[in-house]
Amino acid sequence: MKANMGDWVEIENILLEPGSRAPQVPSDTQKVPLVERRKGYLLNDSAELGNEVEIKTIIGRKVKGKLSDINPRHKYDYGNPIKELIDVGIELRNEIELLERR
Repeated sequence: MKANMGDWVEIENILLEPGSRAPQVPSDTQKVPLVERRKGYLLNDSAELGNEVEIKTIIGRKVKGKLSDINPRHKYDYGNPIKELIDVGIELRNEIELLERR
């Protein structure tokens, strides 16, 4: 996949290699690198995924890194719903209604 100058992209930089993390970090976390990801507008004429590029962020900073995504979207969520938490929410709303009626 190829990106062109001005495209909205994401870059990444490895800040800490595995084994370089703080000693209080859990052992499974210590086994993976600490990766920084930033989004911005591509300043290079063109680039492919994995190329070193420079971007300009929304607040105007110029940052270099490895091109990891083109036109990235938000990929996070809060996981699967937990039935017990949904039930507690309903119960609390009912209790609040009862208190407000008094």
